[in-house]
Amino acid sequence: MKKIRIFAALLLSQLAVISCKKDEKKPTETAITATNDSVKTPKATEEKIDYKNFNIYSVTVISSGQKDALSDIFISVSDIYTDPQPIQKEALSNQKNVSTEQLQYIELDSKHRSKILNGLHLTENDSLYLYNYQFNKLEKLPLNKLKAVAYLDFYSMEGEEVDGTSYMVGFQIEAHKEPDIRNKYENAVAYFGNKNPFIENKMKPVQWKKASADISKKYFTSSKLTPGDTYQAKYEDLTYYLQDYLQDEMVQERKLVVVNARNEKTFEKTITTAGGDGAEFTPLNGISNDESNTSQWTGYLFKGKPPVIFGFMAQSFGCPSITFLDKNQKDFTINCDNRH
Repeated sequence: MKKIRIFAALLLSQLAVISCKKDEKKPTETAITATNDSVKTPKATEEKIDYKNFNIYSVTVISSGQKDALSDIFISVSDIYTDPQPIQKEALSNQKNVSTEQLQYIELDSKHRSKILNGLHLTENDSLYLYNYQFNKLEKLPLNKLKAVAYLDFYSMEGEEVDGTSYMVGFQIEAHKEPDIRNKYENAVAYFGNKNPFIENKMKPVQWKKASADISKKYFTSSKLTPGDTYQAKYEDLTYYLQDYLQDEMVQERKLVVVNARNEKTFEKTITTAGGDGAEFTPLNGISNDESNTSQWTGYLFKGKPPVIFGFMAQSFGCPSITFLDKNQKDFTINCDNRH
C-alpha cells in the first residue's frame, strides 16, 4: 500500500478546521426563532458593504515543499473556485521525472491567474483584507502583489500521478517562514474585495462562568436529554446563557439563549454533534481551558451587521461558521478547503 504523504501543515484559526466537500454532512447548528425583538443592528456610519455572494476564508499554513521545513502562508479559494483545470498542463506533464518537492507547489501562469480572478468576480485592483480579531490587527494587501499559487492537497498518494483537482489553489501571503509564524494567523479571517467589511476592536473572547440552577428552569425548555451544567457570560448589554444536555454523562447538545437589557429572550440556538462525523465540542473559555486558549468569540465583526458568536464546535468534516445574534440573519461559512 502506498504511503500517504503528510505535509507539515496546520489549518489555522479556531474558526477553521478540517472540511470535506460541501455536500458532506456537517454538525448541525440549528437557529431557533427568537421570542421577542431580535438583537438590534447599530446604524452603520461606515461605507455600505454588499453582502450578496459574500465569501470569507480561513488562513492556511503549509509546508513550503522545501527540505528546510519552512512554512508558506496562503488562502485557498477552492471551495468557491471549482474549475476542473485550475493549473497549466505543462506543470503536471512528465511527472515521473519531476521531484515530489516540485509537485507540492506550483505558481500559476497569467492565464490561470486570470481564470481565478474571473471565477471569483475579482480584479487586480481589489485587495485582500486580513483581520486578526484577537490582536485587532487589520492588513490590506493589494491583490496584484500576491502570487496565485497551488499546493498539493494533504491526501494525495505519493508516487501516483496527480491532476488539477489534487491541488488547493489560491493566493500566497508569505513564504519560507519559521513554523511559529502560525501564531500570527490564529484567529484571523480573510476577505477579497474593494472595501473593508470588518469592524475593528469590537471582538472579545466569551468569558463563561457557571450559572445558578434557577437559570436553567427560567430560560430553557425541557429535553429528552439530561440537563447538565448551565453557564453565563456578558457582552455589552447582552447576557448569554448556555445549557449542557447529557447522554450517558457526556455532553451531546448545547443550547444558547441571548437576553437583552430588558431581560427579554432575543435569540436561541441549538448546537449538537449529532450527524457530525467526528465533530466535537470545543472547551469553554474559563471553564475547560485557561486564559491563553480561547475558543468562543463574540462581538461586532462585520459592518452593518448585528453581533456574532462562534467557536463552539471542532469539526472533522465541513467548515466552521459564524452565527449572527439575529434570527433574520443567516450564518456566514468560513471557506476552509478541508477536503478528504
